[in-house]
Amino acid sequence: MSEVKAYGAADPKADLKQINIERREVTPRDVKIKITYCGVCHSDIHTVRNDWGGSKYPVVPGHEIIGKVLEVGSEVSDFKVGDTVGVGCMVDSCRECESCKHDLEQFCEQGMVGTYNGKDKHLGGHTYGGYSEEIIVDKYYVLSVPENLDENAVAPLLCAGITTFSPLNHWKVGKGDKVGVIGLGGLGHMGIKFAHAMGAHVVMITTSPGKAEDAKRLGADEVLISKNEEAMKKHANSFDFLLNTVPVGHDINPYLSLLKIDATMCMVGAVEPLEPVHGGSLIMGRKNVAGSLIGGIKETQEMLDFCGEHNIVSDIEMIDINTINDAYDRVVNGDVKYRFVIDMESLRN
Repeated sequence: MSEVKAYGAADPKADLKQINIERREVTPRDVKIKITYCGVCHSDIHTVRNDWGGSKYPVVPGHEIIGKVLEVGSEVSDFKVGDTVGVGCMVDSCRECESCKHDLEQFCEQGMVGTYNGKDKHLGGHTYGGYSEEIIVDKYYVLSVPENLDENAVAPLLCAGITTFSPLNHWKVGKGDKVGVIGLGGLGHMGIKFAHAMGAHVVMITTSPGKAEDAKRLGADEVLISKNEEAMKKHANSFDFLLNTVPVGHDINPYLSLLKIDATMCMVGAVEPLEPVHGGSLIMGRKNVAGSLIGGIKETQEMLDFCGEHNIVSDIEMIDINTINDAYDRVVNGDVKYRFVIDMESLRN
């Protein structure tokens, strides 16, 4: 084992601060990574503050990891020292259940192992994430990063990116489709970029008129203010797909009126109860409400390759690790465009 510096929280009320954690020795299947950048996800905050329950302390968050390969195990041939690689939201799964066999490790029937707060089968206890100097990961869960992309702005693709790419990909969004992206934040801004690159007619749906200009800069063709009843009526029954990125419980009934017959709204943001859905909103048009969770390893690599082809990265604000507690407050207050990324040299220094 080796000891590395990290940033973690001791309990739900504690600030994140520098601590030391242990990393395992490199096994034959492992890749040892020097972390250069780590994105800040709202899930990090929920876990640190135990909003969802079940957090294990100390929590070392971070599952949007970019870094350089330092060492590889004897059975690793896909990666070599010096390669730029990524690690997303999971570092293990059973690889034997039907979900895993179909490249859907995020739905592993035994439970995927999260990059942080998962069960650590090597050292016991729980896993520690990317707010640290180094991480050691089974080769299967390590991703190749296209060389043409800015590494720091790639980091959020490993959660915010795949969370929005996967449903657009699964529901086969393409040229000629009318796609609505509901909510403009860390997820929504990526949804606009992906849907635009896939050839769809993209409508940003928001409660905030002030976000219109930025939405169009990101690739939206139109902006629909959901509080404007007249505008909502004009768009009724016209959308092929809705990507709902709103991160809190809310009333989805008004959005269902926008869907065509047999069309789907996919929820990716609100991991909490929603307001009651009126059955008639679904029945009158055979409409669907679905959900989606990140993506499997194969699809995540496909997403990164798609980003390389279309030169897509996240809009980010770089921070030093010692400002992370302020950054958390800013995320909660919606004060970031659109994703914080930690320069991990600030931890080493």
